[in-house]
Amino acid sequence: MDGRTLARIVAVVFVAVAVTATALEMTRKEKRPDNVAPQALTALAPNPLSEGLRRCQTLGEAALRDSACLHLWAQQRDRFLGLKTPFASSASGMATSSEAR
Repeated sequence: MDGRTLARIVAVVFVAVAVTATALEMTRKEKRPDNVAPQALTALAPNPLSEGLRRCQTLGEAALRDSACLHLWAQQRDRFLGLKTPFASSASGMATSSEAR
């Protein structure tokens, strides 16, 4: 048996295994954990931050001058960055401590 024939046989076996694995994976039924329902309910619960951000979105360019929107954006930014204390309060604390010098 020459090298070309052996390579073809190996390629055919590889493709057959890949097709079989794909067919088995597609026929497998997903098992859903029992705790999916409570997560779905929390996702449907009203979120004041999201509602406020949507209000700011509807304001458009006027939201840039709205102090409530600026506060909500700061909260969202801190939540996104994973900050435990808001950046604005720590920055104002730094400004007052530097002014005291």
